[in-house]
Amino acid sequence: MASLSLSLHHPCNSRTGFLGKRQGICLHVIPAGRVGFVRKTIECKESRIGKKPIEVPSNVTLTLEEQFIKAKGPLGELSLNYPGEVKVVKEESGKLRVSKTVETKRANQMHGLFTMTDPDGQHHRRGSKGFDKKLQLVGVGYRAAVEGKDLVMNLGFSHPVRMAVPEGLKVKVEENTRIIVSGYDKSEIGQFAASIKKWRPPEPYKGKGIRYADEVVRRKEGKAGKKK
Repeated sequence: MASLSLSLHHPCNSRTGFLGKRQGICLHVIPAGRVGFVRKTIECKESRIGKKPIEVPSNVTLTLEEQFIKAKGPLGELSLNYPGEVKVVKEESGKLRVSKTVETKRANQMHGLFTMTDPDGQHHRRGSKGFDKKLQLVGVGYRAAVEGKDLVMNLGFSHPVRMAVPEGLKVKVEENTRIIVSGYDKSEIGQFAASIKKWRPPEPYKGKGIRYADEVVRRKEGKAGKKK
């Protein structure tokens, strides 16, 4: 790092001076000291979800091995690998506690994400009660049925849509227009339900298509006719 200064007392003899020979002004380079940088430690606020203990139902068996956790219940078995930024500890009361191993931004994010706490306060339903997702078919001639291990839907195409039900999931159809996807893995249920909806997303004018049971479709007004 260096600083520049102008000298008016000593004429510049070089013809290649910055401002020319006539004005007699030269640039002198004066070395300056190093500029210091102050590092500031950023404190990450602890996740409110991450601080909550996880209640384990009596009919669920947990196995903890370092960063690996396995839950076994009446509906099935699930396993999960935790990132190195967090650790899971089982307390004497039987509850699980997730804590951070380092103080970084990513650790703070992982702390809340991997606590596996449901918003309604029901913890670890995966292995005990399970989850479900409901979809509704809206449209003339739209209907669905379960044939063996496949879900078959008539959605206005020239051919019926056939989807294989993933292992570990159950699909039930009510009144030919209501589809219920259930299982113990919430992510798998959501992914399969999204794949079903992708075939016919609800359109905004008449609302035809496949929607979630609790979904609100925002409608648009169609083109108005010419005024007389």
